[in-house]
Amino acid sequence: MAFTRLLPLLLIFCSVSAVDKRGSAQGRGFIGYKDPFEADLVVVDKTTAEVLKSNLTTVFIPIMYIIVFAIGLPANGMAIWVFLFRTKKKHPSSIYMANLALADLLFVIWTPLKIAYHFNGNNWTYGEPLCKVLIGFFYGNMYCSILFITCLSVQRYWVIAHPLSQQRKNNKVAISVCVAIWAFIWLTTTPLYLYDHTAKLKDPNVTTCHDVNVIEDPLNPFPSVQLPFYYFIFMGMVVFLVPCVVIIVAYILLLRALGNSMDDSAAGKNRQKAVVLIVTVLVTFLVCFIPSNIMLVVHYSLLKDGVINNGYGFYISTLCLASLNSCLDPFIYYFVSEDFRDHVKNTLLCRSSRTVERMRVSFSSMKYSRKSNSYVSSGNTQSSSC
Repeated sequence: MAFTRLLPLLLIFCSVSAVDKRGSAQGRGFIGYKDPFEADLVVVDKTTAEVLKSNLTTVFIPIMYIIVFAIGLPANGMAIWVFLFRTKKKHPSSIYMANLALADLLFVIWTPLKIAYHFNGNNWTYGEPLCKVLIGFFYGNMYCSILFITCLSVQRYWVIAHPLSQQRKNNKVAISVCVAIWAFIWLTTTPLYLYDHTAKLKDPNVTTCHDVNVIEDPLNPFPSVQLPFYYFIFMGMVVFLVPCVVIIVAYILLLRALGNSMDDSAAGKNRQKAVVLIVTVLVTFLVCFIPSNIMLVVHYSLLKDGVINNGYGFYISTLCLASLNSCLDPFIYYFVSEDFRDHVKNTLLCRSSRTVERMRVSFSSMKYSRKSNSYVSSGNTQSSSC
């Protein structure tokens, strides 16, 4: 817990130290210009080149993604396994959590490409199509997680406010909502595939992926970023701000409902646990997603007005905060549940006991043959089931 509390401060400190003190601490990525003598190359300023070669982008950021991958992959994989194969009684919350785990897993499995990219000195060697796919999955699954977190927040309030609602009907609604979210995210990520994300730089001699905005006309930069501007303004205002407001309102109403339904002192301990969980979920969501989405909106708003800003180091640090959510979700939404922990323990213990039992039965079923001077099977093997 202490590590997770200090991590956001460490990220902010590293990002601020990477930003030029003379520049603005705002930006989705670097600004580059077409080389007038070599049309296929992009020229960036000295500060940009320094940050691209700094320890922040080539050491610290990939290490953070390694942590996200190392924790997020098994945690979300285990969550999906439990929801699909160990949870017999499905309910709307489990449906939303299974889809949240899937979105986080799809986010995590693409981080090795970002790790390799940053460790390689921010040099993308996998081509433009794969860069587009990486960016599409990166942002798509991040916003998909936000929407499923919103659904979970509303569902939790609904369970407290309407405890007698029909579960079977709610399950059908939950499945329909999940399908709609996946379709919506698939449609909203389509614009990311309509423009190039790679830029071959002159100095340093690297090809960046999504980290440099190439400006055709320095005096009028907006036409060069018109499509990204409208896209990220839409994602930041609609796909983040609206769900953010819904989550805050849902948890405020949930706290009020908990206060009304637990007046006796015996329920005080349960209420305290629920309040701590609600505050933890809300703070984690806000800390992880607010910085990067604010940076997106501010950066493209400034570019629209012709203001060139340079805060790449700060932005990629906020993206690390956003990516951390994918490995924190399992511990906030899944492992906090006693039923889920029991399913995980039973699964692990079951596998361990079956392995030991198979070894014991296999050994006991072998008989020594004097004729062949070896062990042969007795044919009386037994199988154990957990």
